Amino acid sequence: MNISRRLNQVPASPIRKLVPLADAAKKRGTHVIHLNIGDPDIETPRVMTDRLRQWQGGIPYAHSQGDAELIAALLKYYRGLGADYLKAENIQVTVGGSEALTMAMAAVADPGEEILVFEPFFPSYHSLAVVQGLKVVPVTTSIADGFHLPKLEQFEALVTPKTRAILLTNPNNPTGTVYRREEVDGLVELVRRKGLFLLADEVYREIVFDGQPSTSLLSYLKVEPDRLVILDSLSKRYSAPGLRLGMMVSLNQDLMAGGLRIAMARLSAGYIDQKAAAGLSQVSQADLAAVRDEHQRRRDVVFAGLKSIKGVTIHQPEGAFYCVVGLPVAEAERFCAWLLSDFSYHGATVMLAPMAGFYLTPGLGKQEVRWAYVVGETKLKQAIEIIGKALATYPESRY
Repeated sequence: MNISRRLNQVPASPIRKLVPLADAAKKRGTHVIHLNIGDPDIETPRVMTDRLRQWQGGIPYAHSQGDAELIAALLKYYRGLGADYLKAENIQVTVGGSEALTMAMAAVADPGEEILVFEPFFPSYHSLAVVQGLKVVPVTTSIADGFHLPKLEQFEALVTPKTRAILLTNPNNPTGTVYRREEVDGLVELVRRKGLFLLADEVYREIVFDGQPSTSLLSYLKVEPDRLVILDSLSKRYSAPGLRLGMMVSLNQDLMAGGLRIAMARLSAGYIDQKAAAGLSQVSQADLAAVRDEHQRRRDVVFAGLKSIKGVTIHQPEGAFYCVVGLPVAEAERFCAWLLSDFSYHGATVMLAPMAGFYLTPGLGKQEVRWAYVVGETKLKQAIEIIGKALATYPESRY
């Protein structure tokens, strides 16, 4: 019996597809430095982990919208960013940011309709759209422009009668680009003029480097309440991806009511997870700034180290904890697989994410990898050395 066409069209994640090779390398005794996935080794705030350790009692279902204590903590957080207009009804707690995206896509588009996404983009966007029968239309950005947005008129031409929304990731995964206020202004103006929704994935909101400002849709929601949706997560901000908690935030009452109906169908996010996460009310902006500074130090190590390797190209990230790295190889995915199956240096190797899966336009990303600088400086320097030795050894290197 055949499975559905939609399921057959869901691609394997470039972030996780090489895990079997990594597991095999570990069984051979090779140490694998995981730079393929955005899971920093920074400690989760103690106030959250203490709540997990100290939990006593039952584990019931939570409220479908989210635990009241967590929602109160989230309101405190958002109001601290100036969004004092938000109410509990404007927040839907989700099972990770991925469920927030799933809800938002379901809310703004029907099967066969389109969502514009700037490529390269987080691969789950495409996968989750395919599951819902939606079409992702790529708008290509270039390393030559620091992956900033093209002129509005260039991608406005891609808007069709089937277009329902634009999806923006700011700061960006995988490029590390932080979009300027004038870029966000242009998108807000475009969705207003064209009658579209703007979905903003802001899970890296605080991780912005070099004193740059971060432009959040939080400052636009009151101006355009019906068209703007924020997708958020606790995973990166609090180094807690295993809690699997995210948020959908909007002033659009119909959209939020629809999201709640989806939430009712899946019952609730994890009860204990939410009780632990409610401790975020005791995490200060100064605490988050310290984490940002650690990511910036790691960014500096990676940028300086990779830039010194012959044949490697890299644009300095402005935020998040990723960078796109061009390699002197014909097929980056083949090189990534070779690193795990055939190469080690002093008993260690590196796992990276091949970038072709972050694009939809055929041919793009074939010679690029995403490097997640999610380990300490010593390990990052070790990984840089390994990649330098690997490229010098790799049979298909194009020096």
